[in-house]
Amino acid sequence: MRSIEFEKIADTVKSLCIAACYELPDDVLAALEQALQKESDPSAAKILSQLIENAHLAKDQKIPLCQDTGLAVVFAEQGADVAVKPPPWRQQATLPDAINAGVESGYEAGYLRKSVVADPLNERKNTGSNTPAVIHQTIVPGEKLKLTVMAKGGGCENKSRFRMFKPTDERDRIIDWVVDVVERAGADACPPFVVGVGIGGDFELSCLLSKKALLRNLGVANGDEFYARLEADLLSKINALGLGPQGLGGDTTALAVMVETAGCHIASLPVAVNIECHSHRHKTAII
Repeated sequence: MRSIEFEKIADTVKSLCIAACYELPDDVLAALEQALQKESDPSAAKILSQLIENAHLAKDQKIPLCQDTGLAVVFAEQGADVAVKPPPWRQQATLPDAINAGVESGYEAGYLRKSVVADPLNERKNTGSNTPAVIHQTIVPGEKLKLTVMAKGGGCENKSRFRMFKPTDERDRIIDWVVDVVERAGADACPPFVVGVGIGGDFELSCLLSKKALLRNLGVANGDEFYARLEADLLSKINALGLGPQGLGGDTTALAVMVETAGCHIASLPVAVNIECHSHRHKTAII
C-alpha cells in the first residue's frame, strides 16, 4: 500500500486550479487556430484572433483566461493501492478533504474568483473559498493518483441539458435534439463551444459521461466508428447553424463534439449534453 501525503495532494490540486485558469490546453488552442484558418467570415475571424491573443496574454502574464474562473470539477482516479496520509494536525483525512483544501488554496493564491454558494436555494451565501468542489472519485488498479481539475463556468453549464428518449428513437432524432440544445445555448454560453454528449447509462450517468467527454483531446475521435461518425455529423450540423464566435455569425459555432457511451436499460435511452465555452479549462497531474 502506498501512502500519499495530504499536503502533496492539496498542493497538486492547488497548482492545477491555477494552471487551468491561466493556460488554455494545447489542443484547444490548436483547434482555435485551425478554426481561424478555415473561417470565411471576417468578423468571426477577428474574434477568433482575439480569443487566441487572450490565451497567449493570460499564460504570459499569469492572469485568468476569463473573469468566471468557474466551479472546480475534479475527476480523481485513485489507485486501489493508494491511501491518503493525514497531516500531523488531523487524525484522519480523506481524498475529498485534500482536494477541497487544494481548491481553496489555489483559488486564493491564484486570485481566482470564488463562485460557490453553500446553500443553493435559500440564503445563497458565498463560501469564500470556491469549495466544496464537485468531485468524481473512482477506484482503479495500481498505486497512482490521477487528478484532473476542470474550471467550469456558469454561463455554459447553465445551458447543459438532459433528455430521456424512447429506446426506439433513431440517430437523426438525437442529432436534431443535440443541435437544438446548442442553438438554444446561443451567445449566452460563449461560443465557439466544445460539446460533450453522454449516451446511455441512466439519468445521472449520462450526465457524467457528457462532462467526462469534455476531457478527451479535441483531436481524438471516439474509438467506435459509429460514434466517431456521429461526432463528425453533429459538429457539421452545429457549425451549419451559423451562430459563430460569440454568437455574432460565422462558420465556427463549435470546435469539437465528443460522445461517450455506456450500456443502458432496454426501456431507456438517456442522452445528456454538456456545453463548454471556448475557454475550455482543464489540467491533469499524476502523483
